[in-house]
Amino acid sequence: MTLGMIWAEARGGIIGDGGTIPWRLPEDLAHFKELTLGDTVLMGRKTWDSLPDRFRPLPGRRNLVLTRDDAWSAEGAEVVHSIADATTMAAAGGTSRGAAGASGTAADAGAGADALLWIIGGGELYRQALPLASRLEVTELDLGVRGDTRAPAIDARFARVAASPWLESTTGIRYRFVSYAR
Repeated sequence: MTLGMIWAEARGGIIGDGGTIPWRLPEDLAHFKELTLGDTVLMGRKTWDSLPDRFRPLPGRRNLVLTRDDAWSAEGAEVVHSIADATTMAAAGGTSRGAAGASGTAADAGAGADALLWIIGGGELYRQALPLASRLEVTELDLGVRGDTRAPAIDARFARVAASPWLESTTGIRYRFVSYAR
């Protein structure tokens, strides 16, 4: 099983402010969907709560939500209480790349070594999962914004394996996609 992490960050590693993303970048949302569709995603409960109702659960993906609250539940979310629980669930019965089928739904499909589990936020979950990840997909924004949540520092264990050229969003923000692996 592969553990990947995906996020977008502004200058200074800012990924959020007050439980929201402080920019609008439709190209990043399309990139996120393209990479995670048909796979399992793991998010913290606050990240789940920050998603608009119409996107909960994220369609075409198995949605695992990490929480400390034993009583918490939400329609479309599978509750886990640790990253280890999430990796076990993803490997045992999660979806894998291409397993979603023509409908794009995240029905039970092949898993095991081919399973891909994406960490999609928030900040604390990113910090906890970084030592376990083997793949990072980061959208870098050439944008200065205020924020209270930062991405984890990418250390020397990861090598940059690909980067798009700087592009300009329909919203006027410069951005690029960067991939890291170890």
